[in-house]
Amino acid sequence: MDASDVLDYSMGMTSLVSITVALVCIGLSWWALQQFRFDLFLKQPKSAPAKMLQVLLSVALGYEIARFILDYFNWSRMLKGMF
Repeated sequence: MDASDVLDYSMGMTSLVSITVALVCIGLSWWALQQFRFDLFLKQPKSAPAKMLQVLLSVALGYEIARFILDYFNWSRMLKGMF
């Protein structure tokens, strides 16, 4: 294995971990938003636009949580260079 193969493998694994973390966080945010009472804020909480809003909120929240987790992981890996 030369250096480019190692770099390709490392980038592939990083991408796989990032995708997995993002999907898990989106799923967890969907699960958590199931307990939220949308009927208090929406006129028709069972309508298709209301469900789409719930999906979009889940994706946005899950993405932000995943970004935080992945950034924290990367920052902690970069700290090795200080010591």
